[in-house]
Amino acid sequence: MTDLAAGTGPAGPIVSPVLAPRRRFMLLRRLLAHRSFQIGAALVVILTAAAVLAPLITGLDPVAMKVRFRFRPPSAAFPFGTDNFGRDILTRVLYGARVSLWIGLVVTLLSGFLGAAIGMIAAQFRGVDAPLMRVMDALMSFPAILLALGITAALGPRMESVIIALTVAYVPAGVRIVRASALVVRELDYVQAARIAGAGNARIMFRHILPNSVGPLLVHMTFVFAYSILAEAALSFLGVGVPPPTPSWGNIIAEGRDYATEAWWVMLFPGIAISLAALGLNLLGDGLRDVLDPRLKGAG
Repeated sequence: MTDLAAGTGPAGPIVSPVLAPRRRFMLLRRLLAHRSFQIGAALVVILTAAAVLAPLITGLDPVAMKVRFRFRPPSAAFPFGTDNFGRDILTRVLYGARVSLWIGLVVTLLSGFLGAAIGMIAAQFRGVDAPLMRVMDALMSFPAILLALGITAALGPRMESVIIALTVAYVPAGVRIVRASALVVRELDYVQAARIAGAGNARIMFRHILPNSVGPLLVHMTFVFAYSILAEAALSFLGVGVPPPTPSWGNIIAEGRDYATEAWWVMLFPGIAISLAALGLNLLGDGLRDVLDPRLKGAG
């Protein structure tokens, strides 16, 4: 058996540089020490905990109407005030976090999975590379929010439509990121050695190429999470997102736009929640980028 077939070379074994346990521990320690990551993680954890513990925090029904309490300003009884139906804004913002964060999480996972799968296939199989990338280019030729708006308008205003629309809108960027990384990794020595040693396409893709191409995708996914929350709010504001009375941050703002002058609190507090979520996720992404990108080794 030759050196290459055995997976060895003049300098010793040719192995995939998948992160060893010690290396993973060092990266995790650097990540936890990164200030942007710390702040972002704290914001995301607080918002997630508030959403999960919403029934314990307020104990109110987010859709129950109590007209006698309509348009109450922020007070001890109603910390965030009430809306035109007398519903507690704090309760609706907390329950809206469940919907908005859930949509953002599902869109992020779906777009990340599809982006990795399609990007790997395009990089590994040259025959389908051009057709797949032309489809991705066609999708990317539309602004993401306009593409999502068209899809949700066609499918109807419901949560599933928003998830499908935003997934389709954000998959192309993930595909291009994974494909670009995979095209570089597939030409490295350890991948060539594995191919010469008889490893199949599936093993090469999932054992060697994907683990070393996923870093940029992880960073991208944190930003997709933030973009998805903002896009869901925009779609709900335009009336094609999550339909009332189910609370989401976007439709709470939409319901308060006609009363922005006399009941400013209806729009203010869900807007702050959206801003905090987007800020936290972007800081998480910055921390991941600084730690995973060797060119920014000294950052943070």
